[in-house]
Amino acid sequence: MQKKTSILIVDDNDNFRNILSKILSKKGYETSTAESGVHALDVIKENAFDIVLLDIKMPILNGVETFKKIKEIRPSTIAIMMTAFSVDELIKEAIHEGAYSVIRKPLDIDVVIKMIEQAKNGTLITVVDDDPQMCKTMKNILDKKGYNVITCTSGKEAISLAKENAHDIFFIDMKLPVLNGLEIYLEIKKINPKATAVIMTAYRQEMDDLVKQALEKGAYTCLYKPLDMDNIISKLCKKQIK
Repeated sequence: MQKKTSILIVDDNDNFRNILSKILSKKGYETSTAESGVHALDVIKENAFDIVLLDIKMPILNGVETFKKIKEIRPSTIAIMMTAFSVDELIKEAIHEGAYSVIRKPLDIDVVIKMIEQAKNGTLITVVDDDPQMCKTMKNILDKKGYNVITCTSGKEAISLAKENAHDIFFIDMKLPVLNGLEIYLEIKKINPKATAVIMTAYRQEMDDLVKQALEKGAYTCLYKPLDMDNIISKLCKKQIK
């Protein structure tokens, strides 16, 4: 029998905490609750959880501070942050510290479950390309290989996604309107230094200088279009083994 995903819900609002616990329990998850960051640490010391859902704005220990301490006790625990407030600095810090995602309140339970399943299933990939067909093709192929894939067609959208999700790998086209691939990569790197960037281009000579700069700044590799998807899968596997 498959083990249920265990989730710890940490929120100082009793009603919210208990309702969310009941909903997720009915969806087949094993849930426990804590009414504060301090209580959560006590629970975590006694029990290991697959995922912890953490309210960001709590008294004494906020969600980010709690998450940092949880990492010291249970490094493998995945954190999904929750907030009803505009707390951009805390959100940025949470992602920087390795939180998987930030979900806005009032919660859309379908979004919560989607994030839980994505976090549970591993690598999250974002494809950034202004060609919708390219995005669709890459998503279809990578989906079939078992990866969780999100696509977007602009740098602004990619940066917004990076602020609220700890995406593992970004495939970024170099030639995009408004913000080019290098600018997008550097902004994402500020938000989540642990993210891996694979840059892509069909314009070898035109983009040569930007490609060199991106690689010097830490981008993993450059792929030239038309893409060899077998080569992409191979590089993904090598990156994950390291």
